[in-house]
Amino acid sequence: MDKLRIKLKRTFNSINTKLAVVFMLMLLATIEVIGAYFTRQLEQSSIESFQTSIQIPSFVTNQLSVQLSRNNSRSNDRMSQIISDYNNDAISEIIVVDNKDIIRAVSNMNDKSRVGQRVNNNIVKQVTSTGRQITRVVNDNGTSSMIQISPLTSTTGTSNNVGAIYVRASMQSVFNDLRTTSITFLVASLVAAMLGAILALIISRAITRPIEEMQEQALHIADGDYSNQVKIYSNDELGQLGKAFNTLSVRIERSQEESDSERRRLDSVLSHMTDGVLATDRHGNISVVNQMALNFLNVTEDEIINKPINEALGLDETAQDLISNQKEIVVTANSGTRNEVILHASFSLIKRVTGFVSGSVCVLHDVTEQMKNENSQRQFVSNVSHELRTPLTSMHSYIEALSEGAWKDPEIAPQFLKVTQEETERMIRMINDLLSLSRMDRGVSRMDMEWVNLNDFVSHILNRFDMIVKTDNNEKKYTIKRELGTQALWVEIDTDKMMQVIDNIMNNAIKYSPDGGVITVRLVQNLNHVILSISDQGLGIPRKDLGKIFDRFYRVDKARSRAQGGTGLGLAIAKEIVEAHHGRIWADSSEGQGSTFYISLPYEPMSEEDDWDEV
Repeated sequence: MDKLRIKLKRTFNSINTKLAVVFMLMLLATIEVIGAYFTRQLEQSSIESFQTSIQIPSFVTNQLSVQLSRNNSRSNDRMSQIISDYNNDAISEIIVVDNKDIIRAVSNMNDKSRVGQRVNNNIVKQVTSTGRQITRVVNDNGTSSMIQISPLTSTTGTSNNVGAIYVRASMQSVFNDLRTTSITFLVASLVAAMLGAILALIISRAITRPIEEMQEQALHIADGDYSNQVKIYSNDELGQLGKAFNTLSVRIERSQEESDSERRRLDSVLSHMTDGVLATDRHGNISVVNQMALNFLNVTEDEIINKPINEALGLDETAQDLISNQKEIVVTANSGTRNEVILHASFSLIKRVTGFVSGSVCVLHDVTEQMKNENSQRQFVSNVSHELRTPLTSMHSYIEALSEGAWKDPEIAPQFLKVTQEETERMIRMINDLLSLSRMDRGVSRMDMEWVNLNDFVSHILNRFDMIVKTDNNEKKYTIKRELGTQALWVEIDTDKMMQVIDNIMNNAIKYSPDGGVITVRLVQNLNHVILSISDQGLGIPRKDLGKIFDRFYRVDKARSRAQGGTGLGLAIAKEIVEAHHGRIWADSSEGQGSTFYISLPYEPMSEEDDWDEV
């Protein structure tokens, strides 16, 4: 059913069918207009002829007028005799009425009782009063009849109205003849329409066949097939059009090959570029974009095509200003997200030979690492200078006081020397930390890897902190809660460096936890990783600072960190060590709810059958 519907739809949408239908409709319309006019004229002519045929002759009306004028007892009989003698097969009824609307004679003997009665027909009364003839066609019980009421005037020389004669005649034969003529004309019209349709199909097929072939060839060209050619049937306009179409097909094929080659070359260049490329039209809307630009801006092609370039780059300037000024700018894409990149954008115009500007090209170069390195270098120099200046200033002040005589005071001199010694040791620790970071950055730091049971290793470190809390001279009390499990988790680590990492995190947890706080240490195995977490109950780290706590010299609370002797390099060193073990370190915290540091190390489960070297 669907196939039939599709086939019928295709047939009726064909120009061949449309031409045939239009031609047939025009023929039918012409025939119908002529037929309607002919039928109408025939109907009027037949009615007029019929009306003339039932007209009562003047010699009959004169006799009836004479009898009406006499108005004696024999007049009615004489008038009945006159209308009875008048022979007209078309007339079915004749009635004679005087000027007082009294019936004086009837042609139908069955209605003789009506003689002497007053007529109740308003039309007859109108004729007797006005003296004007009235003719009408009426329909009684499905039978069409014509009634003709004519006035009867006096024959004595005056124009007095003495009565009227009422004539009724059946028109059924007239309408039957008209119906027969109309049916005959309709049949002839249908025959002519069918012949016209056949002729129209033949003519339209001859016209549309070359057009259909050109349409089919155009569809092949649209699909990229240029092998077919349009067949030339004649040398008329359609033939010339077919030749031109074949020539156009060849030229399009050549142009398409050149365009495809150029496009492939351009796509290859754009795809393998390490810079992002955005091409716009003359209105500044993006029309071409390569994959690197999509990666930089973290969008899909559908999201950026036809979008103004200033909106895509997040700039306040209009697209026209960017194109016309052609200046180089630095933009930040995906600001505030993990995919944030800093891009150097340069613009150039696309001009035609005539000088008309048809668009522009924007090249995006990723300078994120360069900017970060420059910022890190500036920040590092600034932080080192600041961190060294503080203890040097303090030492300078105390040494200057001692040189001015404070060394003679037995109470102040030892305190000043103690502070000087502490600041010297702090600078030594800082220099050592910087040297360790430098060695790790250059990849020359040696790693002494060995297989250890991480459960026993962490327990050994925590036992040391438990011993510290039991000493009497410890200022802050704390409790270490262990959730290490009983499973042996063997990992390959540098024990000295990993102990340095855990010591640093534990010392931070102790420093920033309140007196009597609980430090929770958990060790869990997750797929191919083992995760060590250390949680405290301190003040916590603001969300905005979580991503920066592993930066060098970064402190959340700088004043408190310096007061507790921190160098600001501990977590940076811990990150470098963990990453050297192919692991990962991160933190999770909320202000006022403490902090949790996580260390994830690679872990490969070992079966009991694994061979071990005897020590």
